[in-house]
Amino acid sequence: MDSKSERGDLPGLEQLVPKQGRRPGDRYVRIVSPRRDFRRAEGHYVATDAAIVPPGQTGRIFAGIRHVLFGKPLATEAEGSERLSVATGYAILASDNISSSAYATEEAMRVLALAGVAALSLTMPIALAIVAVLAVVVLSQLQVIKAYPNGGGSYVVTSDNLGRVPGLVAASSLLIDYVLTVAVSTAAGVAAITSFAPALHDMRVPLGLAFIALLAIGNLRGIREAGMIFAIPTYVYVLSLAGLIAYGLFRVVSGDVPTPAIPPDPVPAAGFTALSVLLILRAFASGSVALTGAEAVANGVPSMKPPETKNASMTLILMALTFGTIFLGLTFLAQALGVAPDQREQETLNSLVTRSLVGNGFPYYLVQVSTAVILALAANTGFTGFPRLAAVLANDRFMPRHFADRGERLAFSFGILVLAALASVVLVAFGGSVTALIPLYTIGVFLAFTLSQTGLVRRWLRLRPRGWKLTAAINGVGAVVTGVVLAITTVTKFEHGAWMVLIVMPLLVLLLHGISSHYTAAQDSLVVEDLREDLPKLPQPMVIVPVARLDRTAVHALTFASSISDHVRAVHVATSHETAAAFQVRWDAWAANVPLEVIVSPYRSLVPPLLTYIERVGRNCDRPLTIVVSQFVPRHWWEFFLHSQTAFRLKLALLFRPDTIVIDVPYHPRET
Repeated sequence: MDSKSERGDLPGLEQLVPKQGRRPGDRYVRIVSPRRDFRRAEGHYVATDAAIVPPGQTGRIFAGIRHVLFGKPLATEAEGSERLSVATGYAILASDNISSSAYATEEAMRVLALAGVAALSLTMPIALAIVAVLAVVVLSQLQVIKAYPNGGGSYVVTSDNLGRVPGLVAASSLLIDYVLTVAVSTAAGVAAITSFAPALHDMRVPLGLAFIALLAIGNLRGIREAGMIFAIPTYVYVLSLAGLIAYGLFRVVSGDVPTPAIPPDPVPAAGFTALSVLLILRAFASGSVALTGAEAVANGVPSMKPPETKNASMTLILMALTFGTIFLGLTFLAQALGVAPDQREQETLNSLVTRSLVGNGFPYYLVQVSTAVILALAANTGFTGFPRLAAVLANDRFMPRHFADRGERLAFSFGILVLAALASVVLVAFGGSVTALIPLYTIGVFLAFTLSQTGLVRRWLRLRPRGWKLTAAINGVGAVVTGVVLAITTVTKFEHGAWMVLIVMPLLVLLLHGISSHYTAAQDSLVVEDLREDLPKLPQPMVIVPVARLDRTAVHALTFASSISDHVRAVHVATSHETAAAFQVRWDAWAANVPLEVIVSPYRSLVPPLLTYIERVGRNCDRPLTIVVSQFVPRHWWEFFLHSQTAFRLKLALLFRPDTIVIDVPYHPRET
């Protein structure tokens, strides 16, 4: 009988049920397929939703809780329905950039205020310069979307055109920036809340952690549901700010300029330092935080509905127009009304502008609540970009493979959880302060912009498609502009915390490179060179069975060991000569045809003597070495804590011993 027929006789999922025919002596076999758990499709078994239901009441309870929090599992075929339209993509991918209009003006003014109230007159020129840079960045990102519709953004563009190391630098920059996006947006959202609820100011870190947890749960539920959750706050923010700006412009143009609201800790008329070019550049760098999030659309092109490039381009343009309008409008109103930022961050600039125009009524709370919500939800850009970029890096073997695994809701669950943890650590470390976090921000994104635009210039020069001169010029200007902004940001923010990013970034590049080296070495050692070779024949192994006591668990393991080899030996570790002799007597009375060796451990240590014994036997043995470990499995999960788990510790220690096979033989009480 050949090997194929032998495999055909093995039991499978189909149940063979003998049936009696109509005539005496007629018999046939009915094949019953497991339709509830598996179904046949294209010659393969396909697991149904019933096949992934955990066994046992406890498992079903946890599964029910998970379904309530994250939703029911989605099949891979449902991925198409999880794509984003322009409306939902605008809410998810553009919210970071749009929401930065709520604090970008304030951060620029906060730096200028160091030179006194008079220096605040430079806020509008700085805002115009920032919007001009944004226009260049958007034109450049449109080229990225067109050239790389499969996503990956700056990492893919840079790796493809400039090489591996620059690509890893771009990836590291974006990974850091996504973490800071979550931390900064959450801190800014909490600041908007504490502006109209000052009693919560000391609770800003716990509130920020709660927001991050809610965002993680929302994203674990899947892209489509996250878009539905986040769409309404984004549009409420845009409409409320548009109404506020229109109303403010009407009052300014009509000459009805209101009295500016006074912050709790106003800026003094005389500054602490002289107005200088370096201070102006530092204010520009702080305001350039408004440009963060502009790369999110290009990174998330694969998440858009077809036609992906067209919808992504429309989303990017709408994002830029929305941000530019709100940013310039708020900056103009702040300067026209004479509003100055609060020095201790107790009340935001937007709160002061809104209070100056509409007082403390319902419109004020509408603007502040919508601002708080969109700022908190703007962190969702990080939850969208970080897991997707990490998945691309994992597929390229630069990050652990877990980042490329999709969860039950088709989201990159591991990346979402890691991002939430990292952002929480950063938020706690900086006390939830937006001003303290801002110096770390934007360096990563501008470095990624510069590298990707430089890479595209090289791509157009190499491929020379139709109209390549114009596109190369656009990307060349983009590389120069973002490079200049990067230099300004690095120099002006270095002593204020940017040095930390410049240290972490190369360390992260080295880490990614080290992970790649490991995967390459592992692949080289695991690859099968000739798939036509038959399986090798091995001699019977030398089997060692550690025995703690002579009970049903030990008998179960010894029975299995004797079924796979004629060379079986039991080993018992005793803590004294008396207990060793007593165990030997009981073993001899059992009269099993299995030799026993007893080791006395006067230091009461169990696992180390066993490992040393196995090491010595392995050196003297010319057969494969197999360790059969017996383990008692209680009926209930909580009963595990009532046992010592020596078997688990032994298996963990043997896992790293080369040329050793470890077999776990669990014993369940119901088997009696």
